[in-house]
Amino acid sequence: MTTIYHNPRCSKSRATLAILEQEGIDYSVVEYLKNPPTKNELTDILSKLGVSARTLIRKKEPIYKAEGLDNETLSEKELVSAMVAHPILIERPIVVANGRAVIGRPPESVLAII
Repeated sequence: MTTIYHNPRCSKSRATLAILEQEGIDYSVVEYLKNPPTKNELTDILSKLGVSARTLIRKKEPIYKAEGLDNETLSEKELVSAMVAHPILIERPIVVANGRAVIGRPPESVLAII
């Protein structure tokens, strides 16, 4: 099953969802702002993406600075915890399919894993 971690207010997320629909992919939608991933789920997503938490975190969100997340000494676990507590910090959209994951920026990048 393909899963998209989706924010309906994000144009890139909507465009990625449209690609899944156009390709006839059976998918489930997780509105991660309403239903954030657990620490274990986010760690698994990071592993499938092959990136660190710092790479996935949205640095332009006001909460990033407010929470001191720009501190380079923070651990991977601390950053994952921050993203779980404040899911707005998670880059979007994320598509997980076939044991792999990709960030839908640009939306066409999803084609590599479906």
